[in-house]
Amino acid sequence: MKTPMKKPMNPAQPVPTLDIQGLRVTLPGTARPVLDGVDLSVGAGETVALVGESGSGKSLTSRSALRLLPPGAVVEGAVRVAGEDVLTMDADRLRTVRAGSAAMVFQDPRAAVNPLRRIGDFLTESVTLTGSTSRADATARAVELLRAVGLDDSVLRKYPGQVSGGMLQRVVIAAALMGDPALLLADEPTTALDVTSQAEVIALLAALRERFGTGLLFVTHDLDLAAAISDRVYVMYAGRIVETGPAEVLFARPRHPYTAALLASTPRMEGPRGRLAAIEGQPPDLREPLHGCAFATRCPLATEVCDQRAPLPAAAPDRSDHRAACHHSDLLEGSAVDA
Repeated sequence: MKTPMKKPMNPAQPVPTLDIQGLRVTLPGTARPVLDGVDLSVGAGETVALVGESGSGKSLTSRSALRLLPPGAVVEGAVRVAGEDVLTMDADRLRTVRAGSAAMVFQDPRAAVNPLRRIGDFLTESVTLTGSTSRADATARAVELLRAVGLDDSVLRKYPGQVSGGMLQRVVIAAALMGDPALLLADEPTTALDVTSQAEVIALLAALRERFGTGLLFVTHDLDLAAAISDRVYVMYAGRIVETGPAEVLFARPRHPYTAALLASTPRMEGPRGRLAAIEGQPPDLREPLHGCAFATRCPLATEVCDQRAPLPAAAPDRSDHRAACHHSDLLEGSAVDA
């Protein structure tokens, strides 16, 4: 693992709960990085959405915050949680970060729990095993968090199979908050739930963020969910961040053709009738190297320069916080897809 050159922190600015800089991950048997120079940050009390198609690298990016990387991965860059680089810390310190500073809520709540153990044990073991919290204090904390997610303490005595999927996802969220983390990583936490439970979990995450001041990285392929919950959005394609900006600005006026295509292919009740728009073609194969823009073969705006040179992120003329990596961003201004 390559040790990155660290940038000095500016003491006048608050330290982000998550600060990813130049993250590059290469796996055995691939011709290009799975993650290629990812820059991403989450501030305290901020909700940031990471969106893109399946296989774009969203989940791997979020799991890097806990150094949950595939075997054989070659990693470059820095991934700082509350100012500490998890890629370079020793195993003991990493264990402490996983138990306290950062926590993850996975897609399927039933895959995150042991079906043969009571929910009370699942909630308390992460903080009692470190020796920092007594069993009585851990149980009291578990009861407090269960109430915060809309459940009562009777759940402590139940097994996972005795509660619904929506209730179990609430339990998993409570478990993630047991160590009072500065950063909560939510990896498509509503995918396995029905529509009603999805709405409840989204509202719950927003309320918990407000109550506990936790930074939230919300990974999803659902743009409507991202718009509903996030302050800022990062759009990922083929392991690269192609656009980032405030949610209301990015979704109203996208500056990357991929973002525009995702929005055009999202079904809406008020949308036009007829066949839903689709993004033609396939994402680039990891077994083939990339020489230019990863989206070029699927992009209606692509020209020769797109095949030859990867675009660098550039700010919109009127907003420095809205950036897109596209040679032809300005061609999207005022187009039908922006309206």
